[in-house]
Amino acid sequence: MPPRKTWVFNPGVGGKKIPDPIKHVVEERIKRTAEKHFKGKYTRLIIRFKGKFCYIDAYREPNVFFHLCRLRYFDDDNWGFAFYTYSHEKYELSVYANGKFTGKPEDAFLLSAVYLTA
Repeated sequence: MPPRKTWVFNPGVGGKKIPDPIKHVVEERIKRTAEKHFKGKYTRLIIRFKGKFCYIDAYREPNVFFHLCRLRYFDDDNWGFAFYTYSHEKYELSVYANGKFTGKPEDAFLLSAVYLTA
């Protein structure tokens, strides 16, 4: 009998294309969180969507631009999280504060906004 294949969730691959209504809701949630916790720490928050990904960047005067994180959409409150590391200049798979690999977009933003506090 051949070995049985077991499916294992990998938060660093897969995902689904983000539906347009979800994009609007997520953008508003992230902006609300940013305003509440980091008001005055950035000039502009840039939230962009491409396929299954949501990229969050911040701009601060004068001419300081930060990549913060990349989110991977699985469903409404299950997003994979990759923190942008400047030491490697790429997005690195990360865990949320609760130790899980998926969570809410605004929680990923809060973790990655460490660059805004410097």
